[in-house]
Amino acid sequence: MTSSTSDLSAVPNADDEFLWLEDIYGDKQLDWVRAENKVTEDLLAATGFEQTEKRLLEVLDSTDRIPMAAKRGGHYYNFWRDAEHPKGLWRRTTWDSYCTEDPQWEILLDVDELSRTEGMEWVWGGSAFLRPADGTSYRRALVVLSPDGGDAARYREFDVVDRAFVPGGFDIPAAKNRISWAGPDELYVGTDFGPGSMTSSSYPRTSRILRRGMDLADAEPYFEIPEDHMMAVVAHDQTPGFERDLAIDIVDFYNSSTFLRRNGSWVRLDVPLDVNVEVHRQWLVLRPRTDWELDGAVHPAGSLLAADVEGFLAGNRQLSTLFIPDPATSLQSWSWTRDHLLLNLLRDVSSEISVLDPANSWTSTVLDACPPLHTVDAYAVDDEDEEAGNDYWLVSTGFLTPSTLSRGTLGSAGGAAAVVKESPSFFDASSCTVEQHFAVSADGTKVPYFQVGPKDLVLDGGNPTLLNGYGGFEQALTPAYSGVVGRGWLERRFTDDDGVQRSGVYVLANIRGGGEYGPDWHRAALQENRHRAYEDFAAVAEDLTARGVTSREHLGCTGRSNGGLLVGNMLTTYPHLFGAVSCGVPLLDMRRYTKLSAGYSWIAEYGDPEDPAQWEFVKTFSPYHLLKEDADYPPTLIWTATSDDRVGPVQARKMAARMKAMGVPNVWFHEALEGGHAGAADNRQAARMYAMSYEFLWEALTGRLG
Repeated sequence: MTSSTSDLSAVPNADDEFLWLEDIYGDKQLDWVRAENKVTEDLLAATGFEQTEKRLLEVLDSTDRIPMAAKRGGHYYNFWRDAEHPKGLWRRTTWDSYCTEDPQWEILLDVDELSRTEGMEWVWGGSAFLRPADGTSYRRALVVLSPDGGDAARYREFDVVDRAFVPGGFDIPAAKNRISWAGPDELYVGTDFGPGSMTSSSYPRTSRILRRGMDLADAEPYFEIPEDHMMAVVAHDQTPGFERDLAIDIVDFYNSSTFLRRNGSWVRLDVPLDVNVEVHRQWLVLRPRTDWELDGAVHPAGSLLAADVEGFLAGNRQLSTLFIPDPATSLQSWSWTRDHLLLNLLRDVSSEISVLDPANSWTSTVLDACPPLHTVDAYAVDDEDEEAGNDYWLVSTGFLTPSTLSRGTLGSAGGAAAVVKESPSFFDASSCTVEQHFAVSADGTKVPYFQVGPKDLVLDGGNPTLLNGYGGFEQALTPAYSGVVGRGWLERRFTDDDGVQRSGVYVLANIRGGGEYGPDWHRAALQENRHRAYEDFAAVAEDLTARGVTSREHLGCTGRSNGGLLVGNMLTTYPHLFGAVSCGVPLLDMRRYTKLSAGYSWIAEYGDPEDPAQWEFVKTFSPYHLLKEDADYPPTLIWTATSDDRVGPVQARKMAARMKAMGVPNVWFHEALEGGHAGAADNRQAARMYAMSYEFLWEALTGRLG
């Protein structure tokens, strides 16, 4: 959804002098963007930007990266971008070949060539296979392609044997589609069918049956939700012996209803709206987001429960408890092999993995694969494979530890995972160390954060330090290797006025609003409590200063999307703590965010500014409305993308325009003309985006910003 100037005369805040910038593709508006881009690019030209961009692109284009693969039948599928193929190759290989240092890949689709042939700058969005009747001879897939890197994407039927789109096959035009296979000749299609078919959040509110050869307009209604709900999703479970249709009415980010198709009608699973639901073979798996009282028992928020699907539908409410959180431990995800259930946990933001055996009363053992201060994820290779059904992937990474891909087999003697692929080092980490610290927030809550920097760090407040955070939507930030962070920040050096050589320090804050400690950690910073996330982030900044790691003039912060809102609040409410702010693809105008792009879907997170009572608290964390004429704001870079159809570019535009109109010095703005919410459609654009942020911050925090 976009807004134009003609839409805006009746809005309650029509005195907003920059409403005109909400016309995303207007000529006048894009002229303003190009002019601002030129100013920023000219400023960057006087720095080491081009060299930084080049070094970061080397990381992103490296052919030594691990080609992560998904198993389908006898092949392992991968999507790959590098310097020769900036838009990417969809390809596959065999297991034996994959295990070699130089796998022989069969190219299925060259997106660069497709873009040239069709005259459209396609951006890869993934694929969805039709499960064959024999479970092995995978052939048909829906290929997802975005015309500009945004969320709106086209779905096209592809034959991986012929390596071509199916002539006359399924082809659903670009929209915010939700599409799945119903069978060899049928799809369940949620798309923009015209007026009334999309929700207020800009997602499909209906799912319809589209048969091969049928016009899209003639697709038969199958499932529908109210317009003010977020999204309708229908899928067909293709698991042999458990074939069934499921539908989900996603009310908002944290509430939904799940339905099973029985005897021609939808039967709702009788659980509270805020209980996450998964149906897997005979099992119903439930994760409550708040404490759930059932038949006299209280199941804590963040626990994991299981029941027999048919028994539950028949009224049996006996649940098996698979996991109970404690103050330090949360469940992040789970994955089924043929005979086991893998739980990926965080204990004080370090990974722990449990293996459950449903055939043995769900007994649990710990998988010994997780070093401290690292992230390790375990998930099934292919639970339906006759021979490899209990195989699992293990992906381990740390701030200074390049990623490793391993594979093991649960339930077998000597089943420990063996290394398959290792990522190379992209920066010299020998002089660095990783530490975890805890800051104390305004209400006394201990907030963890990771600090990555030199082993011989001088604690005199003089180190250029970059603080990163997110704090929203129950998303956890965990340790991970990044050659971009390493080259873009940790390897940087400069000598200060006292002759002391300084290196970059990188800090990752695990503030409330995220999912590091489960749903309670997230819920603590929802809506009227949003300031707790910002107080947590400020507490980390203050702790870094108190410990002598850095000081205001040398401390910068960065965040994207909800993290952009976070650092926008650092700019407007805590400007005294920071020497520079890099704010990416951000929410900033919380008065109008529900009217822009997909903003309506986030009311459950932030509150509804159209409700006067809720606007009273929402306006207290709306950076666009918190700007003051007499404030001492640090240098600020605000960056976004024209084609971002999730948050949209207009909030970034308006914030930068208002700050510049107020005469705030050192306000930089840049808008990529494509790339979607990620801000980049290919590695070149990603390298440019990262280099811009790092170069701006380094120049500002080392006192060299012009």
